[in-house]
Amino acid sequence: MGESARAGDRITEVAGIEVGQHHFIDADAKVATVDVDGAGWATGTTIVRITAPNAVCAVDVRGGGPGTRETDLLDPSNTVQTAHAIVLTGGSAYGLAAADGVMGGLEAAGVGLPMDERGHVVPIVPAAVIFDLPVGDWTSRPDADFGRRALAGSSGEVAIGSVGAGAGARAGAVKGGVGTASRTIADGPAAGITVGALMVANPVGSVIDPATGLPWGAGASELGYHGLQQPSPGDVAGFADLVAKQTVLNTTIGVVATDATLDPASTKRVAMAAHDGLARAIVPAHSPLDGDTIFAVATGRLHPEPPPLVPRGMNPDVAVVAEVGRVAAVVVARAIVGAVLAATSVAGIPAYRDVVPSAFTSRAE
Repeated sequence: MGESARAGDRITEVAGIEVGQHHFIDADAKVATVDVDGAGWATGTTIVRITAPNAVCAVDVRGGGPGTRETDLLDPSNTVQTAHAIVLTGGSAYGLAAADGVMGGLEAAGVGLPMDERGHVVPIVPAAVIFDLPVGDWTSRPDADFGRRALAGSSGEVAIGSVGAGAGARAGAVKGGVGTASRTIADGPAAGITVGALMVANPVGSVIDPATGLPWGAGASELGYHGLQQPSPGDVAGFADLVAKQTVLNTTIGVVATDATLDPASTKRVAMAAHDGLARAIVPAHSPLDGDTIFAVATGRLHPEPPPLVPRGMNPDVAVVAEVGRVAAVVVARAIVGAVLAATSVAGIPAYRDVVPSAFTSRAE
């Protein structure tokens, strides 16, 4: 149901980050309509495991209808400043149960905040959900076992498309899914720092501009990266007709990670900047019906020297934070677009690649 992300262009290029996924999709799964209940399974869970020992985590929630766990804990003013895994999952609020399985697996491995001298730990596992309950049977949703299985399979490889938490995702009129991207900054104050993103695209808004048939987040400079070209007028018209009949679901969630050394407030600033990429790729974004949530992780592998003459009272890492935030927006937009391009049809939800096939050329390497 998915494909492998390109080496060198995935969130796991950030040292200290792994990804694990588990989903269940029935071949005969059906989407609920006004008159008919959904049937079968089409949902899953994606986790971002944080193996870096001194990672700092933050979150920025901008949708009006979020489903989350442990986000208050990640406020920079609070005591705990790290996480051991982040769960992205289907199942709406019910799917938060997947985080219990991740906690149990981490505890069994001795991973978590140490609580005493006897080895007891409390893993910190924030989570966010998408609303995919109408895709498949309403009661077919991730539980703790999904979380355990996703954790057990975590590695440096990343599958994209209709996998993990993206199994039942929709992106406006077409199939949504999981996408990832990364970029290493070549020069300037943040030279050598890598920024990566993993996103689950399930927005109320559209990732595709109905007037052009191309992704909003793939302007002229990005078409080559995504391997796209202007589609035929017939495909554009067909997509516009599909948009007119779309069913509204909601929420795009994800994680942006960097190997920079950042304090909690600066990590929060990266999460905030990452939402710019979400808004470039989805129109409209951050609606009252969305639960748009982006976590940020700074694994602390690199700490570039601050530029000279930073005014007294200013964060000495301000130039690094600004550049990391700028690139975070780029990789988030790429990951969202990539999720839709890689998605395949599930439960009768059409994939973009099937609706607008003339848009595809060979994907850039």
